[in-house]
Amino acid sequence: MSGPALGVCYYPEQWDESLWAEDAARMVALGLTWVRIAEFAWARIEPAPGRFDWGWLDRAVEVLGSAGLKVILCTPTAAPPKWLVDLHPDILPVAADGTVRKFGARRHYCFSSPRYREEAARITRAVAERYGRNPHVQAWQTDNEYGDHDTVHSYSPAALAAFRDWLRARYGTIGALNRAWGTSFWSMAYSDFGQIELPNNLVEEPSPTHRVDFLRFSSDQVRSFNRAQVGIIRRLSPGRPVTHNYMNQNTDFDHFAVGEDLDLASWDVYPLGGLVHGRLPEAMKARYLRTGDPDQTAFNHDLYRAVGRGRVWVMEQQPGPVNWAVANPAPRDGMVRLWTWLAFAHGCEMVSYFRWRQAPFAQEQYHTGLLHPDSTPDQAFHEVAAVVAEAQALPPLPPRAQARVALVLDYPSRWAGQALPQGQGCNPAHVALDWYAAARRHGVEVDIIGQHSDPEGYDLILAPDLIMADAGFLGRVKAAGAKILFGPRSGSKTAEMQTPEGLAPGPLRAMLDMRVSRVESLPGYHAETVMLGNLALPAHRWRETVETREEVLATFAGDHRGGSPALLGNDRARYLAALMPPEGLLPVITGALDWAGVAWQPDLGDIRLTRRGEVTFAFNYGPDPATAPAPAGARFLIGGRVLPPAGVAAWEGSERAGPEAR
Repeated sequence: MSGPALGVCYYPEQWDESLWAEDAARMVALGLTWVRIAEFAWARIEPAPGRFDWGWLDRAVEVLGSAGLKVILCTPTAAPPKWLVDLHPDILPVAADGTVRKFGARRHYCFSSPRYREEAARITRAVAERYGRNPHVQAWQTDNEYGDHDTVHSYSPAALAAFRDWLRARYGTIGALNRAWGTSFWSMAYSDFGQIELPNNLVEEPSPTHRVDFLRFSSDQVRSFNRAQVGIIRRLSPGRPVTHNYMNQNTDFDHFAVGEDLDLASWDVYPLGGLVHGRLPEAMKARYLRTGDPDQTAFNHDLYRAVGRGRVWVMEQQPGPVNWAVANPAPRDGMVRLWTWLAFAHGCEMVSYFRWRQAPFAQEQYHTGLLHPDSTPDQAFHEVAAVVAEAQALPPLPPRAQARVALVLDYPSRWAGQALPQGQGCNPAHVALDWYAAARRHGVEVDIIGQHSDPEGYDLILAPDLIMADAGFLGRVKAAGAKILFGPRSGSKTAEMQTPEGLAPGPLRAMLDMRVSRVESLPGYHAETVMLGNLALPAHRWRETVETREEVLATFAGDHRGGSPALLGNDRARYLAALMPPEGLLPVITGALDWAGVAWQPDLGDIRLTRRGEVTFAFNYGPDPATAPAPAGARFLIGGRVLPPAGVAAWEGSERAGPEAR
């Protein structure tokens, strides 16, 4: 098959053993080649301390593997068993309000607990010793969904002790910490690291540096926890790739940092829940109710391809209505097929559906699978079969090529915005997605990079929320010859969460002759106007007063400091001094594309385009049929020129579509 490898999440411990062989045969007959198991199976593997029951898992791996499936085996540390909690209640996480989070669901552990780290390493070692060289086990997943249920940030005694140690290592002396945290403010000075508390349950907000350091610390705890498991697996199961399944829009830890220890990244794709909890206004959410945000899923495919250094899987693909959002609509018929092809078009090597059979019990009874609880096929089963059939028409395709445009996602900058938001209603993840969507709506491919990345080869870099800009990264951008567009607040905080010397934008002043003399956050009921040539564009939520000798490209209108710069720049860098909704942002982004010499197409509306090699894919997210912008001589491999709602098309032909392409 020339399309994506396909797989499914399976829970043999939840079904009678008499079903296993039939399930495995049906998976293979459907066209699946991978199966993920055991991420929540610790209590079944080790029902009592030190007493292992391997028989059922031995048989499950053999049944699935003998049927022709490649097994992704998980470390079961996301759900420690009740006996372990009873023996060591100190492994439980503590919420910000001081409540100990109890057993009875999942992710009930504290990353900082020394006891839990020992137990997690012990069960990982036991599983890897048993199956590390099993020929059917072809890949590994560590734990499950770090960050789910707000469990990265624990306020336990173990976290406090580990945080103090982390601060000693970071600062060396208490005097250095006092200077970094600005403890002369409000008489907050410390004389010893042992005096420091966690930043919760305070009368007022903590020092923003205290808060950011706690977020950094918590991220480092996730990385070291994951690294321990990866090291055990590599030693006992050589040659098998190791991954972790990340979550959409989670920024509780640095995904790039954790990804450095993995062979590939994977993530769990739930577009409709992402839409309900996402960035779009209600009218647009209604339009895309059964298809999802046209850009959110693609953004994350591109992000996790970067986290995996070019390799990305989908570990859980939504197959129908789920159970966990504030509302759980069903996808439009055809969307599971569309999401599968979207993943492949964005470089995903494998798409695994969650789950094989819908559970008739416990918390996820309303979460659909490929099969109903009675084992009859649900809608997604038939759409997977369609993908398998369509894939035969595709030629072998190369990995995704580097785009000409990149967008910077910097996790420390996200933490900076969280620690010192200066107002409510501004979500940096939504801002970044708006910038990404503005380019994608014009048919422009966008890679996601971090400040650690090599910017060589990019014509334009978009930096919507680079609060903690790194001078080294900016120097590499300058050396690479890329043009860069910064969003507001860029360069506004040092690594110590202080205002840079000479005011914002701090290190950006090496590229831009400017100074931010005032910032303001704005209420949702107020809008500013920005004049870009003859265009009057809306701005909202955030505005800055900028002093500059650079060329002013757009100005604020109105009775408050009318005529002050809203967009400025030179031949290498530009700075946008306001947040803008999508309708205001589009001309700014297309102007930047022209500035960088990147071709773009007229607004694609509900359609999104993506290329792999010589094949262009088109996806229709809208409720109405649409025309694919394919060249006249295109040879269609999937679908045709008219895209129905939830339609997919793929064609060969390198000629750019349409005479209006810029």
